[in-house]
Amino acid sequence: MRANFKPIGIIHSPHHSVEGMPIQARFAKGVKGSIELREEFIPGLVDLDGFSHLILIYWFHKSQGYNLEVTPFLDNKSHGVFSTRAPKRPNSIGISVVKLLNIDNHVLEIENVDILSGTPLLDIKPYIREFDVHETEKEGWFSAQGNNLQDKKSDGRFCKK
Repeated sequence: MRANFKPIGIIHSPHHSVEGMPIQARFAKGVKGSIELREEFIPGLVDLDGFSHLILIYWFHKSQGYNLEVTPFLDNKSHGVFSTRAPKRPNSIGISVVKLLNIDNHVLEIENVDILSGTPLLDIKPYIREFDVHETEKEGWFSAQGNNLQDKKSDGRFCKK
């Protein structure tokens, strides 16, 4: 079975290179960007302005190939790709939670953007605290990472060499 995805728009951000990008939207506080939605999808925006945050699902279009074991940005040891958020995955799909600032026709202004400019957007879902916040009992290898996570930036380790 093969799935074909049709991008609904393009994400624009100040990040034109993978190196130095924030590694998660939570660490991109105040970084503004926009989504240029394809005009045919404008009717799908009805009532979206009633939400403060969005879940963006996108394609890591610059990622090529994948590794089943990777060394993530937040550790110096190798882990299975499914226990990380590394971009080099069997299906190069990423997610970010961003703040919605404004909708003007087919352009959505967003904030807290950790996404490479030019990234194809596959879907938008409203972030709903009652659905999306969960208490966790364990967080695997990540629990040993400590403080200063906001200082970690992308270093290009997942770029094609």
